Amino acid sequence: MRSGAFDRLTDVQRMRLGRWLPGAVLDADLSRGLIETTVLRVRAAGGLCVVKAGGALDSHIAREIRAHRSWLAPWVSAGRAPVLLHHDVDAKVLVTRWLPGRLVLHDPAADDPKVYEQAGRLLAALHAVEQRVDPTYESRENARCRRWLASPHLIAPRDVARIGELVASWPEPSAVLVPTHGDWQPRNWLVHEGEVRVIDLGRADMRPAATDLDRLAARDFRRDPALEAAFLLGYGEDPREPEAWGRTQVREAVATAAWAHQVGDEAFEREGLRRVAEALASASTDP
Repeated sequence: MRSGAFDRLTDVQRMRLGRWLPGAVLDADLSRGLIETTVLRVRAAGGLCVVKAGGALDSHIAREIRAHRSWLAPWVSAGRAPVLLHHDVDAKVLVTRWLPGRLVLHDPAADDPKVYEQAGRLLAALHAVEQRVDPTYESRENARCRRWLASPHLIAPRDVARIGELVASWPEPSAVLVPTHGDWQPRNWLVHEGEVRVIDLGRADMRPAATDLDRLAARDFRRDPALEAAFLLGYGEDPREPEAWGRTQVREAVATAAWAHQVGDEAFEREGLRRVAEALASASTDP
């Protein structure tokens, strides 16, 4: 494992890989760079694998391991998600088998309604694995929104004040939670021989089903309503209850704008600020 990419791993992570994948060599560095997760494609005796390793503040690796161990059986058994080969939660490292396919983002498949119909069916299968009622979900999410508002961002002061008023006025009912991907969009879908596959479970968690439509609604459904119709056809219904969806849109807009500002992703920050403006405009016209 003599490569600069491997140098980003901790000593413990390299020791785990040496034991799990002796003689592995780097094939490609797939890290995105904005967060401290290192993603490497390596060649090992058993074939191509993906190594994911988190830094000191990382929370994504534990979420991905939990998702693989608890929720992904329907996808993995159908060849639609990677097989988990090795993991160590404490060391923040995991290894999966490489899943072949073209990334849907920036591919012609990103405009194909049939891809979105498949994505809807896949998401419905994930959401059906488990569900539970959580009486504190809404209050926790409102508290998280307030923390984002108190952190560094470029949201206008008047908008911060308006969002604070909205959050204070919202009811906090119990919510039905299901396993969610957390970043359900074309950049985490592959297409291989006409079949949609799924990667990157680093944001997986128990949330309301509708939250998995948030990023699609902000981008793909926005630019082509036919993609939304195809997705909902595959999913089987529209899980977005209007009042809860409105709250989700405000909270996710704030989180997007603040997180992107803090990591220096200017394009994503602009999207977040646009979403803040749109969410507030929608809230002001709601009866």
